[in-house]
Amino acid sequence: MKVLILIALSSGMGLLFSQSNQAAPEPKFTELSLQDKARLDQQRVLVAAAAKQRYGISALSRTKKDLPILQRLIDDKVFKKSQTYEWQSLGVVFGDVLASELPLRWVMITDEYGTDPTLRFKNTSININALTMLSKRVERDESVDVFSLLQTNREALSDAQKRFR
Repeated sequence: MKVLILIALSSGMGLLFSQSNQAAPEPKFTELSLQDKARLDQQRVLVAAAAKQRYGISALSRTKKDLPILQRLIDDKVFKKSQTYEWQSLGVVFGDVLASELPLRWVMITDEYGTDPTLRFKNTSININALTMLSKRVERDESVDVFSLLQTNREALSDAQKRFR
């Protein structure tokens, strides 16, 4: 019996572990292509440009030093709720922070929902969909606290590592 464990960051609490005994196809992970990397870089550039225009920030570091900038962009409502691509771009930058803080790396995932960039936990099937983590919350009119989301992800991955050794 195969148990599929995915982290889906779509609940207000943060991480949901879903287990399925059904014959759901296993997700397929592949390395980022040059086009995938270019797409993520374009999204990073969009966020960096907004930060530069608004706050005079010259560059993003892809570390937790970017969290105050991200939070300020969110709190100042720089992007409208309807600007999904821009919110997903914020998700990419937040994903970079997650990848710098946790044992995660950007890969492509193909599953029943399609093919998208995701953050993979080591060589497991556990992944974090940073791309839509922020946009989904905004769509549901939930508050977004990137500091809290980082901590929630840190705790969930720590728990997962203990449970699935």
